[in-house]
Amino acid sequence: MTGEALNREAETMETLNAAFPDYARDIKLNLQNVVKQEELTPQQAWGTAVATAIAARSERVTSAIAAEAARHLSPEALNAAKAAAAVMGMNNIYYRFQHLSGNERYAQIPARLRMQVIRSHGSDPVDFELWCAAVSAVNGCGSCIAAHEKVLLGKGIPEEKIAAAIRIASVIHAAAVVMDAEAALAGNAE
Repeated sequence: MTGEALNREAETMETLNAAFPDYARDIKLNLQNVVKQEELTPQQAWGTAVATAIAARSERVTSAIAAEAARHLSPEALNAAKAAAAVMGMNNIYYRFQHLSGNERYAQIPARLRMQVIRSHGSDPVDFELWCAAVSAVNGCGSCIAAHEKVLLGKGIPEEKIAAAIRIASVIHAAAVVMDAEAALAGNAE
């Protein structure tokens, strides 16, 4: 990557931070610091940021986060974070429906959804589980949150590390809400 490309990426994150309105100052400050948590490795933090930015569905936030994350993640880890967002985007809908319907019969029906990426993502398995849990939090799927948390706890990952990933998810989601709201409000002003 050239120095110019790195500067452009840094400017993208700087531009995003500069765009926060005064009412969202807390979100701006949290966004600047949330990926620096001591409980997480840089790969865990930036992978969580990418996966949850995709889940939050804000083009502006996703673009800025992904550009910055590319400086901290291997291509394999970046791809795995995107894969976590993709597969959980599908699974969270399916399993949230199962749970929210209250009909136990749905749990007995095979999902018949292809999910091979969960085993073949090419990144650290614990990191991938962390990213899946964080995306599930953004998407509000209690069943998936519980399933991924159980796997993480079973692998000896402490609650503090899981909470740190969810903290990233909450800040990224809030940033997406603010940026999309500001874009919508600016469009209405014209």
